[in-house]
Amino acid sequence: MKPVGEQMEVIRRGAVEILVESELEDKLRQAKQSGRPLRIKAGFDPTAPDLHIGHTVLIQKLKQFQELGHEVFFLIGDFTGMIGDPTGKNETRKPLSREQIIENAQTYKQQVFKILNPELTRIVFNSEWMQPMSAADLIGLAARHTVARMLERDDFHKRYASHQPIAIHEFLYPLVQGYDSVALKADVELGGTDQKFNLLVGRELQKQFGQRPQSVLTMPLLEGLDGTQKMSKSLNNYIGITEPAKEIYGKVMSVSDELMVRYYELLSDVDLATLQSVRDGAAGLEGGLHPMTAKTNLAKELVSRFHGRSAADMAEREFVQQFKQKEIPEDIPRMTIKSEQPVWICRLLSEAGIVTSNGEARRLIKQGAVRLNNQKCLDPNLEVPPTGEVVLQAGKRRFARVVFEQD
Repeated sequence: MKPVGEQMEVIRRGAVEILVESELEDKLRQAKQSGRPLRIKAGFDPTAPDLHIGHTVLIQKLKQFQELGHEVFFLIGDFTGMIGDPTGKNETRKPLSREQIIENAQTYKQQVFKILNPELTRIVFNSEWMQPMSAADLIGLAARHTVARMLERDDFHKRYASHQPIAIHEFLYPLVQGYDSVALKADVELGGTDQKFNLLVGRELQKQFGQRPQSVLTMPLLEGLDGTQKMSKSLNNYIGITEPAKEIYGKVMSVSDELMVRYYELLSDVDLATLQSVRDGAAGLEGGLHPMTAKTNLAKELVSRFHGRSAADMAEREFVQQFKQKEIPEDIPRMTIKSEQPVWICRLLSEAGIVTSNGEARRLIKQGAVRLNNQKCLDPNLEVPPTGEVVLQAGKRRFARVVFEQD
C-alpha cells in the first residue's frame, strides 16, 4: 500500500466530505501496518436497467480504493429496492417487483465491470442477510432508532411539515442500509451527498453492534450536459454508458470547458498532475492543457472505457469528419416517403424521426439548427420537392436520409 498521505490525496479527489477524516487516516495507517485492506462499501438499488455516467462517480471512487489495495464491496440493494428509496422524494416511492430487481441487477453486474476489476470486486446482495431475518429481528432493528431522528432527515421533515404522507416502511430504508454496513463490517461507505443521513445511520448502528464505526465519504451528484441540473434520463441531459460510441463521444465534446473539468475530476483516470493541467487550461493559464485537446482526450477515454479503444478511434474520426470538415456521416437512418406533392419541411423532419413535433422543427429552423443537403435552412414554411433524395440534419448529431417515391 502507498503511504497514507498519498492515499488520502487520491481519496479526497472530488469528494465533498469525509467523516471523520482523522479516523480514516488512522484506519489507513493500521491497514498498512497490518497488511489487512480496508473494507469499502457502496450500495446501489437496481431501480433501472441502464446506468448513466452520473451513476459511475461512486464506481470510479471504488476503483480508486481498489487500486490503493483495498477490498471493494459492490452492494446491490435487491432487498432495499423492494422498499423503495425515499431519498429526495416528496411522495412514497413505488417499490419494484422481485422480477424487475433481478433483471436490473444482472444488467448492473455486466456494466460495473467496465470500470471495476472483476477479480478484485465482491458483488453482494443485501437480501443475503435481510431475507432470513424474522419479524422479531426486524422489530429489534427498528427499535434501535427513533422517529424523532428519522424526522431530522430533510425529505422526511419536509413531507411531514407539508402534511404529505410518509409510509411506515419508508423508515426501514435507512435502517436496512445502515445494517448492510453491520453485516459487511464496512470500514468505509461511499454515497452521494443525498445519502449522508443513511450513511450516518450505518455509523450509529455499527457502534450499537459493537463495531468500529465506518468512515463516510460523500461524492457530489454529477451535473448533466446542461451544466446545472443533476444528470437524469428524465431531463434528457445524460450520457448513458450503453449508448453508441459516437453518441458518447459527441455528447462529451458538447460540454462546456467548466463542466469538462468537473467530469475529469470525477470520472477520469488521469493522475492529479494531469488534472491540474486540465484545470489550468480551462482557466486560460499558460502551460495548461488546451481545452479542446483535453475534451478530446476525455471523450476518447470514456468511449474506450465502455466500448473499447478501436470504437473510440472510430468515433473521433467520425466527429472530425462530421463537425470539422462539415461532411455528412455515412451510416445515417434512411427512410422512404411516397408523395407526388412538395412536402413541408417541418413535416419532413418530424416524419424522419429527428424531431419530436412540427413545433420543435419550427423552433430549430428559426435557431438556424436545421440543414437540408448540408445547407442551412432558415424558412420554416419551405416546401421540399418530392424528387430523388435529401439529407436532413437537426442540431449537431441528428441526421436522416429521405428517399422520395411516387405513388
